[in-house]
Amino acid sequence: MNVLLVEDDEAMQTTLARTLRRRGMQVTGCRDGKQALDLWRSTQPELVLLDLTLPGMDGLEVLAHARAQGLATPVLILTARGTVGDRIGGLNAGADDYLPKPFDLDELEARLRALHRRHNGVKAENQTRSATTPSKICSISYEKESGAIYHGDQPLELPPRELALMQALMARPGHAVAKEALFERVFAGEADVAPQALEVVAYRLRKKLVGTGVSLVTLRGLGYLLKALA
Repeated sequence: MNVLLVEDDEAMQTTLARTLRRRGMQVTGCRDGKQALDLWRSTQPELVLLDLTLPGMDGLEVLAHARAQGLATPVLILTARGTVGDRIGGLNAGADDYLPKPFDLDELEARLRALHRRHNGVKAENQTRSATTPSKICSISYEKESGAIYHGDQPLELPPRELALMQALMARPGHAVAKEALFERVFAGEADVAPQALEVVAYRLRKKLVGTGVSLVTLRGLGYLLKALA
């Protein structure tokens, strides 16, 4: 089990990392909010253990940005903020569980393993369902098995790059997908491509979606999402 441990207290982080490793987990640690978000994207951990009071970026901000970028890793919040309001805020931001400090290490391990089991079970169920159920937003649908995009019952004809972008966005309709992830999908295997090239592909795709009832929305600093027009 690969765990990203985000804790600004050095002594606490050292103790937790040592304990979790002794119990068979792989641990990557950091003490800064912005670094945590970068590591979350790059290492793709199976679980995130997240403190709320962090330098650089508050833990709730880290969580909100991660969820907006499509990072669905289960998150257990660890914090000295133990009020009901704090717990509700963390859960509403996208946390899966909440353990106030001080806590028992055996309980922490049990909660982490329960989160891991629950997430893997849901993931397997969703994979089985998504293989046969098309993703849909308004009149646009995406058959993941074949890779085809439809407008109503007619195939939506798109060049390869626009198709790759559309497929990546239709995998999470209504949710933001990070530019980094989209760039890798659209320009996979291509060398010397400027980051701004993704904006050109997005511009072309946006024009092709006119009249479909679906809009391609740019979220500055986050990425793109597909949204049904009112």
